[in-house]
Amino acid sequence: MRCVGILGGMGPQATILLMQKVLDAVPADDDADHIPLLVDQNPQVPSRIRRLIEGTGDDPAPVLADMARRLVGAGAEALAMPCNTAHHYASAIRAAVKVPFLDMVDLSVRRAAELAGVDGRVGILASPAVRRIGLFDAPLARFGVQALYPEDEGAMLATIRRIKTAGPEPETASALRAASNGLLQRGAQVQMIACTEFSLLADATADGATAFDTLDVLVAAIKAFAVGDGASAGQ
Repeated sequence: MRCVGILGGMGPQATILLMQKVLDAVPADDDADHIPLLVDQNPQVPSRIRRLIEGTGDDPAPVLADMARRLVGAGAEALAMPCNTAHHYASAIRAAVKVPFLDMVDLSVRRAAELAGVDGRVGILASPAVRRIGLFDAPLARFGVQALYPEDEGAMLATIRRIKTAGPEPETASALRAASNGLLQRGAQVQMIACTEFSLLADATADGATAFDTLDVLVAAIKAFAVGDGASAGQ
């Protein structure tokens, strides 16, 4: 069983949710049957929203690179990061260490393309920063798939901030479901939950949508690497 390092804290609850999902993914008769994780729960990573949307924040890349080096120095044999937006800085993480980086964005794009097919549309339930940096657009386009985003970016950002402040609530679930319904009406039956804050509300998608959570894709990659049959996944 190989050890995976987690660049966490973006946000803290999403990191804990990832850890719980990894725990649940493994049939275990004893503690030793579970996947070893090294977790850097660092809520002091500079805000991706301030940096990418407001243009006022510090650069998260050096902090993420330092986290990667610490995790590898402590024994991590691969790295994973439960924050979609922070994958904008994946190149800095890869440059800092020599172990595999299990890329949640790349793996999720492949999953979405399988579900949507060529000329399909995929709805992206994510921070407005994800659209502005084109995190999924070009990767999906390589598979002939179009990315669609909720029209009310302000509502999406407010929902994310509310979840960070108060956790999942009925109001935030309703806001996510409304965004999912809007995407479905525009032809995006396949939808990605592509914000790990929204992973706390993963069942709050529209009836009739084929939705999956990028966090679950990452969990599967962590499990595959740890047990030895997914060493190159998402590098």
